[in-house]
Amino acid sequence: MALCDECGRQENMPYNCRHCGNTFCSEHRLPEAHDCPGLQNWGDPSGVFDGGPSAGANEQSRASKVSSRLSATNGPLSYFRGNVSYLFLALMLVTFVAQQVTLLVAGGQLHDTLFVLKSSAPLQVWTWVTSVFAHSPVGFTHILFNGIALYFFGPVVERQIGSKAFAVLFLVSGALAGLGQIGISLALGDPISGVLGASGAIMAILGVLTVLNPGMKVLLYFVIPVPIWVLTFGYAALSTFGIIAPGGGNVAHAAHLSGLVIGLAYGEYVKRKGVRAPGQVQFGGGGRGGRRRF
Repeated sequence: MALCDECGRQENMPYNCRHCGNTFCSEHRLPEAHDCPGLQNWGDPSGVFDGGPSAGANEQSRASKVSSRLSATNGPLSYFRGNVSYLFLALMLVTFVAQQVTLLVAGGQLHDTLFVLKSSAPLQVWTWVTSVFAHSPVGFTHILFNGIALYFFGPVVERQIGSKAFAVLFLVSGALAGLGQIGISLALGDPISGVLGASGAIMAILGVLTVLNPGMKVLLYFVIPVPIWVLTFGYAALSTFGIIAPGGGNVAHAAHLSGLVIGLAYGEYVKRKGVRAPGQVQFGGGGRGGRRRF
């Protein structure tokens, strides 16, 4: 068994490209199917038709060789092929450090401008992404439990749908969950709400797994075995109660539900294509505290 370096899927009979040295499934084995860096070196390598290589072509060739060495199977960037979940986890940690530095050096106003998706400024489009990786800067509980969930559940989904699809799912569901939260806040007459955190994307991941294999066992708090559907819809019930109950606290419950709906819909889509979720994973609970977060 091997992982395709293009889509991240497991392959029983992998193919090794002799031009870039990477491993691919049958769908991506051809050089043009995985955008092989060696493609631009094919065809008229001696420059018969263009009168010889130009300086620009030489620069492009050198850049291609460097990129190929970096992303090849044994290159320094090869670890992130098929490991987008861990890359996003690292970005969450880097963003958390950047939040602390920003608060220390420039204060809360710049921090909120850079990292918080606000109902008062929804067109600050960079916050659609930065807010997904940012977490409550007060304490470590928020980022800790989102990080644990991403660490355990993310790779399971990524292996089934591929790294590119996983990256799109995480970013799109996280952004739409945040936008859904501030939209509902505006509808409820709260014009100054703000959200940050990856829980909308995490709920999308849980939604996908719940559709693909609702009976998959997870160890809640690393001890209690439960089917994943119990975990997923348990959180959904808590979020629904948080919305309808007065004083829902500083948790973005609408973002949780928005992410879950996206995950369930996408899970149904890939399930119809024959994708299934195997295995048993562990997960240890959630927490509260800090700014409104999800």
